[in-house]
Amino acid sequence: MVTSSEKSQHQNRDIAMKALKSRLYQQELDRRNAAINEAHENKGDAGWGNQIRSYVLQPYQMVKDLRTSYETSDTKGVLDGDLDGFMAATLAMNVAGKSRSEAQGD
Repeated sequence: MVTSSEKSQHQNRDIAMKALKSRLYQQELDRRNAAINEAHENKGDAGWGNQIRSYVLQPYQMVKDLRTSYETSDTKGVLDGDLDGFMAATLAMNVAGKSRSEAQGD
C-alpha cells in the first residue's frame, strides 16, 4: 500500500506509479516462472522405457524412430549424423496435428 508521504501531489503520483510498475513487474515474473515450472514438471523422466530410436546393426541394418515410426536402412549415414529423414517425419507429424502417442498407436 502506498501512502502520501510527500507534500507535492506530483511526487506522490510518481511514487505511486513506481510502486505500481514494481508490482506489475513482479506479477509478470511470477507468471513466467510458474509457466516454466509447469513445463518442467510435465517433462517425463529420461530413463529406461523412454527410448527414441532403435538401432539394429546385426544381422540386418535398420534404424527406427519409435516416436514417428520412420525407419531407414542407412545406419552408417544416421550414425554419421544424417538425421534429415527423422526430422522431416517429426515435422510432418507435427503438421498433421498428431501427438507422439497417437503416432505410436498407428
